Amino acid sequence: MRYAYAITAALLAGGATATMTLQQPVAAQIAQNAPGAINAAPPRVGAPMSFADLAARLQPAVVNISTTQRVEVQQQNPFAGTPLDDFFRRFGGGGGSSPDGRPITREAQSLGSGFIISPDGYIVTNNHVISGGPTSAGNATVSSIKVTLPDRKEYTARVIGKDAQSDLAVLKIEARDLPFVQFGDSTRTRVGDWVVAIGNPFALGGTVTAGIVSAIHRSINQGGAYDRYIQTDAAINQGNSGGPMFDLNGNVVGINTAIFSPTGGNVGIGFAIPAEEAKPVIDALMKGGRVRRGYLGVGIQPMTEDIAASLGLPKDRGEIVSRVEPGQPAARAGIRQGDVIVKVNDRDVSPDNTLSYIVANAPIGSRVPVELIRDGKRQTVTVIVAERPPEEQLAATAEEEFGEGPSSGQGSEAAPQSARAAIGLSLQTVTPEIARQLRLPPNTRGVAIAAVDPSSDAAAKGLQPRDVIIAIAQRPVATTQEAAAAIDAARRAGQKTVLLLVQRGNSPALYVGVDLRQN
Repeated sequence: MRYAYAITAALLAGGATATMTLQQPVAAQIAQNAPGAINAAPPRVGAPMSFADLAARLQPAVVNISTTQRVEVQQQNPFAGTPLDDFFRRFGGGGGSSPDGRPITREAQSLGSGFIISPDGYIVTNNHVISGGPTSAGNATVSSIKVTLPDRKEYTARVIGKDAQSDLAVLKIEARDLPFVQFGDSTRTRVGDWVVAIGNPFALGGTVTAGIVSAIHRSINQGGAYDRYIQTDAAINQGNSGGPMFDLNGNVVGINTAIFSPTGGNVGIGFAIPAEEAKPVIDALMKGGRVRRGYLGVGIQPMTEDIAASLGLPKDRGEIVSRVEPGQPAARAGIRQGDVIVKVNDRDVSPDNTLSYIVANAPIGSRVPVELIRDGKRQTVTVIVAERPPEEQLAATAEEEFGEGPSSGQGSEAAPQSARAAIGLSLQTVTPEIARQLRLPPNTRGVAIAAVDPSSDAAAKGLQPRDVIIAIAQRPVATTQEAAAAIDAARRAGQKTVLLLVQRGNSPALYVGVDLRQN
């Protein structure tokens, strides 16, 4: 399981457009949660008398999923640089390799949950439950997937399809006449509704927990088209990943996926992928296809309070374009870096309705109006939505790299005192020599941060020496004099915050709003 505190969420593994109907049951077999199948009296006003009948009917369709993984171990060499170095390597130590040069691997297991959606053995779970990847011990590769039913029957599963962006996967086991459940309509889910979660937390087997819907359309800062979750206070823990969330009619309204926790255990804040988002993806994967999503070709940032203040715009309305990919739909439509996109296809862009979500669900090839703010003025452009490239292609951005940072007097003058006093940064013009030291292209234009006042707002916002400021207040800057002039202009205009476009190593540039010090 992966955890995080504060603004990130932990995935719960233990160790996208037309909706289609799933395969119908054969013969007289019906879904475990079909209307009328659950023999329970209507609940009284207030809390239900019991969840027992509901749980007894639904539990047979919820399964345990375990994977066997091969983890490539990076072994440390305590004798590196000593006369025993060669001896240690020769007899199986150091460098993560065996004596014959093959990588050293260890077997590991992970656990999660899933649920059966057809009598012939199709199973839904989270992608992170059945996929390998980097771990604390090394890089893991999944070698086998086992599904255990509540009656303890075990099956080897094969992957029918998986989608990393939505974190969903479909498995298949060879069996017949299995108990199964169906998706419900999560669009009718309301805050305060009762929900029941069933899964395998901490490998304890089928476990039922109940709670209410705490929020809907919740963003947990995962980004992308699927950062739109149902929040619940039903107990969700490690191993619940991929398990179903039911309403009181027994419909699957969500797939338990993440928690918000300082410890990795339940603190009453869990998240589920809504059925309305999951089912189209599941339908596509069951057909052996891939999920097609819309794409504009822009990097975006939310309108935080500091960025909004520096632009004189309201926060939590729109998103700012931090980069534009050449040759992609946004570039062809004339969208520029620094534009604030406030509406797409007549839908407002907000934290609950992000640009990524709107665009990903737009029909590919459709012409959509995009309303934006540039230099304080609103304008509208028309964009033809393209198909989103594979995630591997989008993730090809180079990792951060830093060389020896610029030092005082190396081919550039110090920034004027007024600039240092205003934002707490000592700046240097980026020369070809400094660009080489920072491992940036020699034609890089901007000002490099040589020092940061630790008591400044810039330091609090995370700016560091070796960062390069490309633009200030939406004005490109190539020298310290231009930087000082842009900062002075912002102060004379009465601004309390100035917007910086900052690049760190080879990572994409990002906007940061920094408070201006007052004299």
